[in-house]
Amino acid sequence: MNQQATQTLLREARRIVVKVGSSLVTNEGRGLDEAAIEEWSRQLAALVKDGREVIMVSSGAIAEGMKRLGWTRRPKEIHELQAAAAVGQMGLAQMYETRLRAHGLPSAQVLLTHADLADRERYLNARSTLLTLLDLGVVSVINENDTVVTDEIKFGDNDTLGALVANLVEADVLVILTDQKGLYTADPRKDPAAQFVHEARAGDPALEQMAGGAGSSIGKGGMITKILAAKRAAGSGASTVIAWGREPSVLLRLVQGESIGTLLVAQTGKTQARKQWMADHLQLRGAVVVDAGAVRKLREDGKSLLPIGMTAVEGEFSRGEVIAVRDDQGVEIARGLANYASAEARLLCRKPSSEIEILLGYMAEPEMVHRDNLVLMKTT
Repeated sequence: MNQQATQTLLREARRIVVKVGSSLVTNEGRGLDEAAIEEWSRQLAALVKDGREVIMVSSGAIAEGMKRLGWTRRPKEIHELQAAAAVGQMGLAQMYETRLRAHGLPSAQVLLTHADLADRERYLNARSTLLTLLDLGVVSVINENDTVVTDEIKFGDNDTLGALVANLVEADVLVILTDQKGLYTADPRKDPAAQFVHEARAGDPALEQMAGGAGSSIGKGGMITKILAAKRAAGSGASTVIAWGREPSVLLRLVQGESIGTLLVAQTGKTQARKQWMADHLQLRGAVVVDAGAVRKLREDGKSLLPIGMTAVEGEFSRGEVIAVRDDQGVEIARGLANYASAEARLLCRKPSSEIEILLGYMAEPEMVHRDNLVLMKTT
């Protein structure tokens, strides 16, 4: 990608996930760095004022808890890590809330585990919550729910969590702020010939060979986790920037198109990546049959699929699964993510969206399949 294209990619980013690590948030374990959190909050406020949507993924709860408990070394026992997280999360949330509110931004605390995103229904619930908060202009501050995780469900590091959140909300860019300036071809502390990597393709196997080494004594990451996070984020079309977190006005300069840190470019746009994922599903658990009016709305007008256009439901599927949308001749015209399970969908056939809550006792969404979660299939 040439420099002009790179600048355009960053300038046009509307939805941005920012991840900051423990060593930055806690000033290498000495306690929450209020000045740093204030500076990031100032930049987040400027981004929101500029019409962008931002989510913050922040480490630091365990490190802050260690300080409050007087521990000098990161514990290894899971119950001690959970205790430290419970103590530290109080201060971490309060600090962000105070500093963001000072800049006129409402904030929300969201704690996630791997199980929340592995389960399709909980994944959709988390997605709906975060998208609603974005619509409301609220900055979500997300951390792993270290107080309840076990070895089986830990993300393992917040670089991975940042990438999963970027996938969850279909972000344009993931910015990983770290205590390093970016990626080098080798460890510059050991190899004087190491060269800085300004830009590369996310997912390039050569990057994993360049990265390596453990993180700090406070955090768990390292450059390798950031490279793998960028690869994961690229799966949903998000490019990743790895940059030094104390670079002056780093977020504002990035969205102005300035070359800072290492940019790992996703090879597929987010809309294309999402629709390709749905189109590539080989096994579908079920389908809905729609009338001619719904076919026309989907194909010609690019509308969502509403329950009133459905005439029948085939198979058994859960909310969040990919289903086929067929016309009355059995031809698959589209596929997408179901907002309702098959049993619920059968009750909704031929019903207006205004009756969903009456029929089901709740309303997740007014559509059976939202247009953002729907891909039209090619017909011969």
